[in-house]
Amino acid sequence: MKILLVAVNAKYIHSNLAVYSLKTYAEAYLKRQAGFGGEKENGQAVVSIELAEYTINQPLNDILMGIYRSKPDMLCFSCYIWNIEYIEALAEEMGKLRPGMPVWLGGPEVSYEAEGVMKRLPGIKGVMKGEGEETFAQLCRIYSVKEAETKEDKELASLEGIAYRAEDGKIRDNPWRQAVDLSRIPFVYHHIKEFQNKIIYYESSRGCPFSCSYCLSSIDRKLRFRNLDLVRKELQFFIDHEVPQVKFVDRTFNCRHEHAEAIWQYIATHDKGITNFHFEVAADLLSEKEITLLENMRPGLVQLEIGVQSTNPVTISKIRRTMDFERVAGVVSRLQKGGNIHQHLDLIAGLPYEDFGSFAKSFDDVYRLRPEQLQLGFLKALKGSYMEEHKAEYGLVYQSRPPYEVLYTRWLSYEDVMRLKGVEEMVEIYYNSRQFTHTLEILEKRFSSAFFMYDELHWFYEAHGYGGVQHKRSVRYEILLEFIAGKCKEETEYFQDLLTYDYYLRENAKTRPEFAGEYGISREKVRAFYEKEEKRRKYLVKYREYDRNQMRKMTHLEYFCQLGKCVLFDYKERDALSLEARTCVVEF
Repeated sequence: MKILLVAVNAKYIHSNLAVYSLKTYAEAYLKRQAGFGGEKENGQAVVSIELAEYTINQPLNDILMGIYRSKPDMLCFSCYIWNIEYIEALAEEMGKLRPGMPVWLGGPEVSYEAEGVMKRLPGIKGVMKGEGEETFAQLCRIYSVKEAETKEDKELASLEGIAYRAEDGKIRDNPWRQAVDLSRIPFVYHHIKEFQNKIIYYESSRGCPFSCSYCLSSIDRKLRFRNLDLVRKELQFFIDHEVPQVKFVDRTFNCRHEHAEAIWQYIATHDKGITNFHFEVAADLLSEKEITLLENMRPGLVQLEIGVQSTNPVTISKIRRTMDFERVAGVVSRLQKGGNIHQHLDLIAGLPYEDFGSFAKSFDDVYRLRPEQLQLGFLKALKGSYMEEHKAEYGLVYQSRPPYEVLYTRWLSYEDVMRLKGVEEMVEIYYNSRQFTHTLEILEKRFSSAFFMYDELHWFYEAHGYGGVQHKRSVRYEILLEFIAGKCKEETEYFQDLLTYDYYLRENAKTRPEFAGEYGISREKVRAFYEKEEKRRKYLVKYREYDRNQMRKMTHLEYFCQLGKCVLFDYKERDALSLEARTCVVEF
């Protein structure tokens, strides 16, 4: 019996924790059952569970052929908003190629609309609802017994956590399954080489204590935590194998202080300077002990994702969210001063009681905190969420196809949404790239607010036909300088210096960009500088093993007329968090 678990990821770099958890849990379960996976018939395992991972960027026909070549006896798909269209198409075509083969779906995109999915896809045998480990293991047992087809309906009728199509063609919706003990799920990363060049996702808790109306995690209020001894052992595995990044998928990592503190203390104590750990936290819940732990970590060891969503108190209340933004701002600012924690703050456009002006204020409130990343997202009306159920009350109209993104609400028109899309694009290009930090910090002071600076920049892009084009990095600088020249003509040369400074801060470019203008230092002065450095190492102390020519290749000298100084950019000593070059003012 060959069972194939299929994941269709958003990108190649992603891995699908869900299918690996299903596989490892089911294999462990079957080994405990007499007559199943632990025993063999004619030298072959009774049940063989295999995985196949693809991406939505691959041609659908290639995925279809890959699945067909695997010749599974049972096929299971992991379903999310980003892949459901692909999977529905694959399931339909596989039904034609392998009629009679049971096809099962699972995951958040089908759990709360099981009957509707099965009506759309008559070839689907069933849907696994909610947590799938125990349910999938039981399905493997059912389908692995001899003559399963004669017992299938009877077995499925008593199986919790599924909806299925009975022999009479009717859809049966069984009760949901009780939450699984998270510590019973085996560790899935023993063969770490299989995940080379991919992000590792890790889970130390399930459930969420909050009731945010837009989020499916609010449905699962039963908080469960993996045994800390297991967690420490598994974290050490990642550290020992020098995994570049581990992303915790816990919905609110710090909702139990002793759990968060123990994990942060462990990774701080056992850090080898390589692995980065990503956590989604509620900043206003961080305790003084947790903040102190974070403040003393190696730069780059930890990054935090903080969902602010809105700073409008009415909106926060109406979406059934609990957040003290004043406390959030204080914590974010305090951690930022340490220069060692990457912080990613999120906003959601399209929430109830948030109009264009209110969202602009929320944006400016968060922008003032200067997080490393500011994610401007748009409300998604997820099936099964409180928000989707109350769409009429909010005048919420959203796209019919995944990811069910907001079109308009009682407070926000589609024209407003389009305008916010433009702001989102400019923030992604200019703020989140971290390539224009000094320029933007000064430029925003020339506008009524940072939000309207990005708003006007987007209108400039549209007016000049720059939108929808993948511009080179240097061209982005040229466009921004052109925008500045139209708004602050008398300060163009000053901003040209700032842009040049930002450019060389991140890139050791040996081909001078056009927007930077003529190089302001003579060849003789540059040569003389590096000759002196070779002898006395005044500015490049850590370059003792390098000669003048090597030092010149690894650094850059630039004179800024408007700023009135000559700056040395040292690319050997970059900031661990921002990756910006070390800089120092040089006197000839």
